[in-house]
Amino acid sequence: MKIALAQLNYYIGDFEGNLTRILDAVHQATEKESDLVVFSELSICGYPPLDLLEREDFTATCNRYVEKLAESIGKEIGVLIGGPEFNTGKEGKLLFNSVFFLQGGKIQQVFRKTLLPTYDIFDEYRYFEPNHEFNILEFKGKRLAVTICEDLWDEQPFESEFSRSRLYTTNPLEELNRFKPDMIINLAASPFSHRKLDLKQSIFTNKAARYGLPVLYCNQVGAHTELIFEGGSLAINNNGEVVRRLDFFQEDFDVIDLEMLVDGKPVSSKGEIPDRIEMIADALVCGIRDYFGKMNFKRATLGLSGGIDSAVTLVLAAQALGPENMHVLLLPSQYSSDHSIDDSVLLAQNLGVRYSILPIEKVFNQFRETLQPLFGNLPEDIAEENIQARIRSTLLMALSNKFENILLNTSNKSETAVGYGTLYGDMSGGLSVLGDVYKTDVYSLAQYFNRDGKVIPNNIITKPPSAELRPGQKDTDSLPPYDVLDRILEDYIEKQLQPEKVAALGFDLELVRRIIGMVDQNEYKRYQSPPILRISSKAFGVGRRLPLVAKY
Repeated sequence: MKIALAQLNYYIGDFEGNLTRILDAVHQATEKESDLVVFSELSICGYPPLDLLEREDFTATCNRYVEKLAESIGKEIGVLIGGPEFNTGKEGKLLFNSVFFLQGGKIQQVFRKTLLPTYDIFDEYRYFEPNHEFNILEFKGKRLAVTICEDLWDEQPFESEFSRSRLYTTNPLEELNRFKPDMIINLAASPFSHRKLDLKQSIFTNKAARYGLPVLYCNQVGAHTELIFEGGSLAINNNGEVVRRLDFFQEDFDVIDLEMLVDGKPVSSKGEIPDRIEMIADALVCGIRDYFGKMNFKRATLGLSGGIDSAVTLVLAAQALGPENMHVLLLPSQYSSDHSIDDSVLLAQNLGVRYSILPIEKVFNQFRETLQPLFGNLPEDIAEENIQARIRSTLLMALSNKFENILLNTSNKSETAVGYGTLYGDMSGGLSVLGDVYKTDVYSLAQYFNRDGKVIPNNIITKPPSAELRPGQKDTDSLPPYDVLDRILEDYIEKQLQPEKVAALGFDLELVRRIIGMVDQNEYKRYQSPPILRISSKAFGVGRRLPLVAKY
């Protein structure tokens, strides 16, 4: 049996566009004499459709397009396609998360998702009823266990210390194994997380080895707002070895012969999982490219400060959109160093990006003069620092409004976590590129971009980080060194450790409490920040939901 994996980049709610992509892949699979073509989870509408699923007309349209697709499928090939399905029973949620098997012009069989994740960015039980009935696909002499994403993740533990050994009480594959399948097929929409790629792969390889069955895993690729899907679909033999891996962060297609996935056949993978920093870079480029492409935006801007964050953001954006679609502003104040301007100009020239220099000192002095009757002779403090950040934001948004250049936010996760940023100032933007990237990884990204030559001027990488909002200011005036700060933040945010347990890992308890206090006190700022491209298991935004007003 020959099975095609169609790893596609869908657009949520673009039924005609999605159908065209799907039919193109079916045609390609037919030309290659495939018996079956497999798509990803909820592929007919794109994942995740969120509360669009609460609209009856949306699911009805999904069903209509599944039927339209079915009418195009002859007897020579079968199709496994994901989509929502109405629950016709009298009890339970209104929908199932389903996979439809199409052949001979109609829907021949339906498979439903059993395990509905309700952690991190997932909230599937909000919409779907879990499956309780198990069946197998008998096709061309083979018995196929069809599963949907989380149905193979039943042994997944939570990342926090406060967890059970298993997340679920039901094991769908154990139920399906009673039918004595010949292989496992998994249709997925599994978003990228830079520290989970090995774990994700091990889930599929362990299942294959445990049950002695080949596994085919078809994942969605591309980005939807903050979520980025890496693709990386897999063909795994019955020994638990990766035989084929589709490309990361781009559409791909491959035909797998079931004979390749049995004992004694050579392993011919496309290589190991790339370096973590390389994967983060590719994910962020994908996130920017798809956000702009799917929103029909063409051009972008940002404030190029001479610092590492804006430099890395510019490199990513230039790769995603093309340097000809970037117009950046240099907005020096009287506190900006000459090398910050020179470094920014050199970076823009290295990338071939258009730039303009608009000094803000005159505007800042006008603000001071206007506010003098109110402020009197009070010493300058954070109020004046924030005015400078907001002046810059106003100028950037003026460029955005006049020429339709979408403003990219350049704040990193370390600063966003502790509130080291100005609301309506440097926290402004239509999309946050680095909001889920810790500062230490921002430096690693800069080194990665310079691996073949000096794209980012060395001085930007080596100089002490500073907001340059007052004379001699450095980030370390307010924060511990970033290598210390980031380890504390990751233990608290990603691993959800309490202060005493973070300190036990080698940190001063009072410092830990101060940092955690800053994280908790600045939730209100993050609540008003732009969508953040997610690359971790605990990005700020939809995947980390905390009360805005709370004492704990």
